[in-house]
Amino acid sequence: MLIAREKKQNNLAEYILYMWQLEDILRALNLDMQKVKEAVIDKFQVDEATAREMYDWYDNLIEMMKKERVEQKGHLQVIKNNVEELEELHYFLLHKANDMRYRQIVTMAVGNLTDLRAKSGQGNDISDVELALNALYGQLMLRLQKKEIHPQTVQAMESFSKMIGYLAAYYHEEETKK
Repeated sequence: MLIAREKKQNNLAEYILYMWQLEDILRALNLDMQKVKEAVIDKFQVDEATAREMYDWYDNLIEMMKKERVEQKGHLQVIKNNVEELEELHYFLLHKANDMRYRQIVTMAVGNLTDLRAKSGQGNDISDVELALNALYGQLMLRLQKKEIHPQTVQAMESFSKMIGYLAAYYHEEETKK
């Protein structure tokens, strides 16, 4: 909760990836609040009120996962909405704002996105933004497992990271103006 709050304020893309990871952690803990308390909440050294707030937040996440039937796979609607916000910004920057810097970044990523789309078998069912986020999440999981990542994959991930990073920075800049 504490990390999620900070990430949501500063970098929407990192927040999305963090929340996807939390969904997987909660699934690994069988959506059991006692296990979540022991494995997650108790690891933070916080006062009792903050620990209670964290407990309630995780409990709420679990309830949302159950209600939305994403106990085994998938993502919470609120997180999907955040992905859609980045997708809308992606479209805006490419087609309406005619942001040349962003166009260059996307041009550098498009070949890797095309390759990944073909390899994943996702076709056009998934946006470029969600595809890039999925790839970055996969890379995060490989790193956490200390698995070797092929240099060509690292290069592709760098292009995705630049694209998503630009979107997140632009989004943050726009949100701070509000």
